[in-house]
Amino acid sequence: MTDHHELAKDTDAVILVGGKGTRLRPLTVSTPKPMLPTANVPFLTHLLGRIRAAGITHVVMGTSFRAEVFEEYFGDGSDMGLEIEYVVEETARGTGGAIRNVYDHLRNDTVMVFNGDVLGGADLGGILRTHAEKDADLTMHLVRVADPRAYGCVTTDAEGRVQDFLEKTEDPPTDQINAGCYVFRRELIEGIPEGRNISVERETFPRLLEEGCRVYGHVDNAYWRDMGTPHDFVRGSSDLVRGIAPSPLLDGRTGESLVHESAGVKDGVLLLGGTSVGRGTEIGAGCRLDDTVVFDGVTIEPGAIIQNSIIASGVHIGPNARIFDAVIGEGAQIGARCELRNGMRVWPGVVLPDGGVRFSSDA
Repeated sequence: MTDHHELAKDTDAVILVGGKGTRLRPLTVSTPKPMLPTANVPFLTHLLGRIRAAGITHVVMGTSFRAEVFEEYFGDGSDMGLEIEYVVEETARGTGGAIRNVYDHLRNDTVMVFNGDVLGGADLGGILRTHAEKDADLTMHLVRVADPRAYGCVTTDAEGRVQDFLEKTEDPPTDQINAGCYVFRRELIEGIPEGRNISVERETFPRLLEEGCRVYGHVDNAYWRDMGTPHDFVRGSSDLVRGIAPSPLLDGRTGESLVHESAGVKDGVLLLGGTSVGRGTEIGAGCRLDDTVVFDGVTIEPGAIIQNSIIASGVHIGPNARIFDAVIGEGAQIGARCELRNGMRVWPGVVLPDGGVRFSSDA
């Protein structure tokens, strides 16, 4: 059997990071979703670490929204032992268009494509091995989920060959869903039409099946989460911190919280449930943070209680504030004794006054 590191050396990684991340606004007003801090580093860093750990070194990023942010942060990738190229898509053309757009930068016959907003724990070498052993044209990573109704289901036969793609349905015949990671034979990418909007899930994959291509599924129960909503973003970050979701960047440093060494946390502060605290953040005495993601340069005054929330960079939270299930945008100021609940979103720079005012998204 071929060693997966040998396979990985002859594989290009393509990461699709062109989306606007509208479900995570206001966090994504100025920052692309894959660059939001997750367990104290941009989310995409965890995926790049997994790609490098699998032995793949050439990465092509398909960017669109705020494309320059990626290159400014990751550069040529040499700091991570990678060689990263960037391809900007001027007009969004769906998943198929984004994959076709990077074709000229591919070097190998095997191309592993990743959806840039999925947090996953799959064995990438195992997926490449399945692709090689089945002599597949396309191998899809499929993950088993408890409730597949919200996802596109993919049925396979006893050999693992894909039979059918089913859109969301109330009565799914399988618990296998498309996990947003694919291995292509390069010539298939060349065959995706250029210059128009195209979905690989709805158009390209069904066409490949019709044409008799060898399409296989690699099925596992690996960790998998789409990071598109505030709830999933908080859960994903806390799962990384607690070691439930794997990341080579956090080996051996998992627990109830992850605090950047430059942050100041006063005595008696409780940080629970996989809470992360970013660079230069200050947390006053008597605060309690559960299941919360705190970005860089945040000030939290004494006595605040925050649960299941995301606090963006430069936010100031007054003493004894109560924040539950909320998203606080960059540079916002939350007054003393303010109470925010039920999915409340505070936009960048907004100032909420002192005085125990209650804000709720269902008010």
